[in-house]
Amino acid sequence: MRGLDLDYMLGLFPVIFGYVPLTLAMAAAGMVFALILASLMAVERVFRVAWLDWLVVLFISFFRGTPLLVQLFLFYYGLPQVLSFLTRIDGVTAAVMGLTLHFAAYMAETIRAAITGVDRSQWEAAQSIGMTQTQMMRRVILPQAARVAAPTLVNYFIDMIKGTSLAFTLGVTEMMGAAQKEAAGSFLYFEAFLVVAIIYWVMVECLSQAQKQLETRLNKAYAR
Repeated sequence: MRGLDLDYMLGLFPVIFGYVPLTLAMAAAGMVFALILASLMAVERVFRVAWLDWLVVLFISFFRGTPLLVQLFLFYYGLPQVLSFLTRIDGVTAAVMGLTLHFAAYMAETIRAAITGVDRSQWEAAQSIGMTQTQMMRRVILPQAARVAAPTLVNYFIDMIKGTSLAFTLGVTEMMGAAQKEAAGSFLYFEAFLVVAIIYWVMVECLSQAQKQLETRLNKAYAR
């Protein structure tokens, strides 16, 4: 039984760290687009636009009910066979699309629950002073819903960062892809993947601490 090659691991850390920006960029882009899409779907689910509601329900059901890896393969390998203009799509774009749509389906339900959880008196007060639905949502309801939804949305961002590890299956050389290549050349698979696991672990722990501080700050105004 051989021991860990610590020298190899220490030398591999800087190599893998070089791909952290790409991992964070994919997760950040996916989070921004997912948040926008999820907010729109959540508002629709609250007000129930008849001709659109069934489409939103179908979207949420599909992307919550199928694995992320299957969705990534569908976007990168499947859709270009059906839609010719997608043949130029690269792995990073396909990964961001997959992350966006997959997590938007989950985030939409979180935001919808946060919106409906706002006390009815807030809705009635906004209506009583003549606010339109758009003004009411933008100035009164969504800011309060954001406080409730924020911790869960940070959890989804953490999951999204971990989900970027699947991008290597599309040929993207991010942290996981770089580790796979390094391990294939050295045959030190355990050490290579352990380095990746440690880096992901540190990133997630940093975000978890930031999440706790965010919760404390958001709840400070409501503390008695």
